[in-house]
Amino acid sequence: MSMRTQRISEGILYTDFYQLTMAQLYFHSKIHIKRAQFEYFFRHYPDYGSHKAGFCVNAGLYPFIKWMKSARFDEEAIGLLRAHKGLCGKRLFGDAFLKWLGREDFLSSVSVRAVAEGRIVHAGTPIAVVEGPLAEVQILESSLLNHLNYQTLIATKAARVKEACYRQPVLEFGLRRAQSRGANAGARAALIGGADFTSNTGVSYALGYPPKGTHAHSMVQAFIALGQSEIDAFRAYAELYPDNCILLVDTIDTLESGIPNAIKVFRELRKRGHEPAGIRLDSGDLAYLAVVAAKMLDEAGFPDAKIVLSNKLNEIVIWQIISQIKKEASKYGVDTDSLITRLLYGVGTALITSEGSSALDGVYKITALKDGGKWQPAFKISESAEKTINPCRKRLWRIYDRRKKAVADLLALYEEEVSGEEDILLRHPTRSAMKRVLKAGEIGYIEPMLEDIVRDGRSVYDFPSIDEIRRVRNRDLNALDDGVKRIIEPHRYHVSLSQRLWEVKQGLLNSFGKRDMD
Repeated sequence: MSMRTQRISEGILYTDFYQLTMAQLYFHSKIHIKRAQFEYFFRHYPDYGSHKAGFCVNAGLYPFIKWMKSARFDEEAIGLLRAHKGLCGKRLFGDAFLKWLGREDFLSSVSVRAVAEGRIVHAGTPIAVVEGPLAEVQILESSLLNHLNYQTLIATKAARVKEACYRQPVLEFGLRRAQSRGANAGARAALIGGADFTSNTGVSYALGYPPKGTHAHSMVQAFIALGQSEIDAFRAYAELYPDNCILLVDTIDTLESGIPNAIKVFRELRKRGHEPAGIRLDSGDLAYLAVVAAKMLDEAGFPDAKIVLSNKLNEIVIWQIISQIKKEASKYGVDTDSLITRLLYGVGTALITSEGSSALDGVYKITALKDGGKWQPAFKISESAEKTINPCRKRLWRIYDRRKKAVADLLALYEEEVSGEEDILLRHPTRSAMKRVLKAGEIGYIEPMLEDIVRDGRSVYDFPSIDEIRRVRNRDLNALDDGVKRIIEPHRYHVSLSQRLWEVKQGLLNSFGKRDMD
């Protein structure tokens, strides 16, 4: 891709064309500068077919804000739009509109409030709120969705993998199977969600992490093709990387050749004053092989050698592997807990592609428009109750109980103050008959979830490091009940409306002749 092509395709024109045609309509109708509020949220948790997520991990905010801060309609972008002709051969975009787009203060009146990256987020809650001139915030839609949907999807998958393996180390191995440059965004999201390291060298260095990897079967194959042997390949690797020696042992025969040869090389390393890092298993019955490998390594005097498992892993496969190990380890005299803590997991295709759930259904909807100095609710009714949006300017609160567990996310009108000093009536977003009262005595504390990120075009938020984001992720995961984190059939986390917001929504439904949200 040439520099010009990249500049055009990844700059302000990184949007769907209809955003621009709508923006010109707003301009022509003289409503383009009316302040509007759009909300980004997703409707459903990722559904992988045989299993489903009960939460998501927010990611992608920093790359979007970075893009937004540099995105402007420069002369090149304006020239391309000026040259665009419609079906009848006439110019589609007028000079007055293009002059307005090309001004220096474009996006200078836009503000963004959002949930921080790494936070646990739930279906139906506003994750990013964009406020500003109608035409400008409309143009931001496609890029925002592109940045946040994918990274949140991958971060969520990584978190599920991390939970399935008892938070043992996870290595992201997906570069070769990712969708082009999406590998970089996916690797970043995986690091946020649960992966400890990635094999993606460039992203690793860019984010301040050492890239990780072992070697491929081709290394052993090359030595054999040249008349040497598996152990010759192992020795060459160990000689070059004596303190980082992880050997892939399944090129020929894992139990009869690979592991015995690895042990011989490990003994040679130890004589030279080095300790081996471990072995990698990439085929076969990984649970059984891990147990037998652990037994062989223990008997050879290498109880601390790690065992890396790879090959088509996802959260379900890892869960099954650990379940099998728990049943079989004792039969071979291997301590189950010790083995589980020495395992590492290399997860590739399933993680970087979010196998089974290829897209997050995040949407960006207008919820309020300012007219005559007053904010008016923007409303959309659908045949599906869950697609009927929650209108108005709002704030998002997370309610914790006395155990410091998150029990509900509450959407309330922007001007409402939510306090744990009083009972709180929680209304179901779509089912009128479903409600409950959370007693003040049951409430531990209440946390506002949306933070100021950009205020009138100026950044007012210090983005944290990946390490800091991970700590936030772990804190939020620890605050979730185990049922919500279940790999299969998770418990439904409660997302509710305040009584006042519910009344506004019900009133709008009634005004359109809809008497119930069910």
